Amino acid sequence: MLLVITHSQPARQTLRNVCNAHEESVVRRLGRAALLKPTEFGAFLALRLRAKHEGAVQLERTAPLNEFRDVPDAVREAASSYEDRDHASTPYARFAAGTGHPSPESMRGEEL
Repeated sequence: MLLVITHSQPARQTLRNVCNAHEESVVRRLGRAALLKPTEFGAFLALRLRAKHEGAVQLERTAPLNEFRDVPDAVREAASSYEDRDHASTPYARFAAGTGHPSPESMRGEEL
């Protein structure tokens, strides 16, 4: 998919106009950003925005996250266990302390 992020009011307005006019090319609208279908027309729309607003438009190509292929088992298990915790107000760092779950610090330093 193509991620279009706007950094100015005029660029946001143009993005809204493009999304309204070309709904078939929009995967999802996110306020200041939008996901466009990875087609030549999606790329045309994104590049048109960049050409009009230059540095106020950031373009990225994204790929869906496959949690089973891309995320280590320990991280998936920690996320699931944390959401099943007894007290909703317990911060993750305290929850993970003294368990086999990875610490926030260790996860921050690891690339997927």
